[in-house]
Amino acid sequence: MKALIDTCVILDYLQAREPFFDDALNLFISVANNEFGGYVTANSMTDLYYIIHRHTHSVIESKKYLADLTQLLSVIDTTSEDCLRALHMNNADYEDAVMMASARSFGMEHIITRNIADYHDSPVAAITPAAFLELLD
Repeated sequence: MKALIDTCVILDYLQAREPFFDDALNLFISVANNEFGGYVTANSMTDLYYIIHRHTHSVIESKKYLADLTQLLSVIDTTSEDCLRALHMNNADYEDAVMMASARSFGMEHIITRNIADYHDSPVAAITPAAFLELLD
């Protein structure tokens, strides 16, 4: 099973944000145990770097976080076709629409996010971390 993990869920894990940390941690443990294939978009990687760097103020440390992340998650590209397809989606948030289009292009079965409402018309099923973990059981 392949799942695209939303930036917010990755940040829950990296920043140990409560009350979301436990579910995010368990997702990453499941990926490490090869229970599913975890993916992140290239666009999310740039967003993550920006957010992490604001906290670390260190290029080296920020890049280390991303390098460690890529040991668990595979990075998928966002194509020009994904960007164009997202323009025609019925979604107010273009960034989310691009994520949906990218997930579809790469054959993802789920988008794991806490913001289910933002993915109401997604061609790829959006699911919360907790609900996804239940699927794995």
